[in-house]
Amino acid sequence: MDVNAARVLIVEDDESINNLIRVALTKHGLNCTQAFSGTEGLIVFKEDKFDLVLLDIMMPGMDGQTLTRRIREVSQTPIIIVSAKSSVDSKVDLLTLGADDFIGKPFELKELIARVDVQLRRKAEASNTESGGSGEALTFKDMILDGQTYSVTVKDKEIGLTRQEFKILELFLKNPGKVFSKREIYEYAWNDIYIGEDKTINVHISNIRTKIKKYSDDEYIDTIWGVGFRLSKN
Repeated sequence: MDVNAARVLIVEDDESINNLIRVALTKHGLNCTQAFSGTEGLIVFKEDKFDLVLLDIMMPGMDGQTLTRRIREVSQTPIIIVSAKSSVDSKVDLLTLGADDFIGKPFELKELIARVDVQLRRKAEASNTESGGSGEALTFKDMILDGQTYSVTVKDKEIGLTRQEFKILELFLKNPGKVFSKREIYEYAWNDIYIGEDKTINVHISNIRTKIKKYSDDEYIDTIWGVGFRLSKN
């Protein structure tokens, strides 16, 4: 993927903010498409291919949370939330839904552009890894994690994971028996500096367990209280 020619979908009902972002990203060398509601954003997303989605939460009709969930049902395209909701719980809830990053309103265009660049670089790196065929297949109990297709199956049933959930399982399967702290898990799965949002890790681990439980009663992840998490030894 050519990061400098990446395609960005901007979903924002405030026309002035939408245009402000479009102009800034276009000057930065990116190709932008605009949508002004969640419903329009989903239609446009399904009709074309994008490298990144920037979306607001408070929109008429389909809100940003629903749009994020609908996109995640069909794609792992990076999503950055741009919202006035800036509480820690709001951020965690949105990241848990599958968003890759969050920036609060009002925002500085330099910060927005920097965050866009980070997500596009990560996507490009992931694409290079896939195309290079260097991903490995890892197994544990009835689980197979395929690093080439970025898929995980349990008893031959594929479970839908977010990118961070996949990376968490990848970390565990690559290091069976090792206990990982929340900091280590976060910095591996998010490729970012850990800022102490413990709830984020707890929610993602809970989501992984729930998805596995649909197909297996076995335990796959142990909680080591006061330390972190590891692959189950049972």
